[in-house]
Amino acid sequence: MSAMQGIEHLLDGGAELRRVATGASWSEGPIWIPSLGAVRWSDIPNNRILQFDADTETLVEYRTDVEFANGRALDQSGAVIQCSHGRRCIERDLDGVVTTLVDRWNGSRFNSPNDVIVKSDGTIWFTDPPYGILQVNEGHPGTREYGGNFVFRFDPVTETIAPVVTDMEEPNGLAFSPDESVLYISDTSAVLRTDGTGNHHIRAYDVIDSDHCDNGRLFVDVHPGISDGFRVDFAGRVWTSSADSVQVFSPGGERLGAIPVPEIVSNLCFGGRTGSTLYVTATTSLYSIETATVGATSNRARS
Repeated sequence: MSAMQGIEHLLDGGAELRRVATGASWSEGPIWIPSLGAVRWSDIPNNRILQFDADTETLVEYRTDVEFANGRALDQSGAVIQCSHGRRCIERDLDGVVTTLVDRWNGSRFNSPNDVIVKSDGTIWFTDPPYGILQVNEGHPGTREYGGNFVFRFDPVTETIAPVVTDMEEPNGLAFSPDESVLYISDTSAVLRTDGTGNHHIRAYDVIDSDHCDNGRLFVDVHPGISDGFRVDFAGRVWTSSADSVQVFSPGGERLGAIPVPEIVSNLCFGGRTGSTLYVTATTSLYSIETATVGATSNRARS
């Protein structure tokens, strides 16, 4: 049985996975930047940011010495909001000028913000696991100052910061449902353990009054590997990383199929001129495949 069986209708006819760039040590945090027609992502162990121009199919080193930048999202102005393991903060990159937006809660520094999304109201939601203060080549050694691993909501207008999810072991990737009524968050506590224990799942939370979460429940378990990062398409399907593929789940948690990838997958994003190209970061490389859908945020931007 083909691994893609069940999702053929979600792929452009005859579409095949292409490796479009390579040369990284660990690829993470991709984002499509419409104004540039390019995908930007991190090579975390080499402490640099790479950028792939989709029209010319050329790869450039966007920045070096970036303090182990990770996950990214676009704010309403089109600036890049990104996570910094090294600075333990959320920062904004506007035309190459990087400024810190928030780096602590209740006087305590964050652990190492990992992935970030921007809600349609402009608020910034991000996960804060400990990987950048625990793993060599992912940040700097440090301690968890507030004693947990939370998901936070930051309002850049009022500059208020508050935790919205506090009951996960090591929150990692996150994304909203198309109507932003559900927040999906992956828990990857298995990543640093050698005894086979830990979480490989994605949980779902109801978003209440646009500023906090409730009713946390299991959405899916992801095997093999973990759901490091994922995105949601306009129909509410969840496209997630795993050890050997991009796995696709229905809004109800049914596994629809998978796109095999020859390297361990870390994250993905929708992009391209029509928003239907799926870009996949996997260990050393960036891959792409043409789909018959678009990302939920791409759909909102055009509506």
